[in-house]
Amino acid sequence: MIKIKEAVIVEGKYDKIRLSSLIDALIITTDGFGIFRDKEKMNMLRRLAQTRGLLVITDSDSAGFVIRNHLRSCIPPEQIKHAYIPDVFGKERRKASPSKEGKLGVEGMSTDALVEALRHAGVICGEFEPACSEDEKRQSITRTDFYLCGLSGGGNSSALRTKLINYLGLPERMTAKALLGVINDYMTVEEFYHFFGK
Repeated sequence: MIKIKEAVIVEGKYDKIRLSSLIDALIITTDGFGIFRDKEKMNMLRRLAQTRGLLVITDSDSAGFVIRNHLRSCIPPEQIKHAYIPDVFGKERRKASPSKEGKLGVEGMSTDALVEALRHAGVICGEFEPACSEDEKRQSITRTDFYLCGLSGGGNSSALRTKLINYLGLPERMTAKALLGVINDYMTVEEFYHFFGK
């Protein structure tokens, strides 16, 4: 079992069941879009964010991103981490047919994909060790780097971001802002510039 200090936020009970077999953490469901109406649960999430931090791991479909963005708008950025599962097309075993977008959710992800998502979110490192020390921070990829490599501000920016997103195995729905928010967990500045041949 992987021990995670943050409270882990998922969409539904099957996501919670799947992660419970892999991680030792407090796992809370949003009950899908129910989080929009549940003021008590949102207040609880705010308190947990202040005391232990939150880790959000939602499906990579449009509904998952709506929920993720809602939480992002309610919780200070220094109190929340995001784990992104890759776009994998298929159908969960318990379902009669694939989801509307045809993508597997958290419940259908392989253990390797989930561990990789947790590692990139910064909640584990090495062979399931707790998150690496903050003293190990490195130079960050910035908005300026995005601009210099054509990921923002250019006519071809969207296509270049899609290329990078596919290379990193991230969900296709990521905006430039969301990509900038996670890119430093996936690449060093040197790897980033090398990817663009600079």
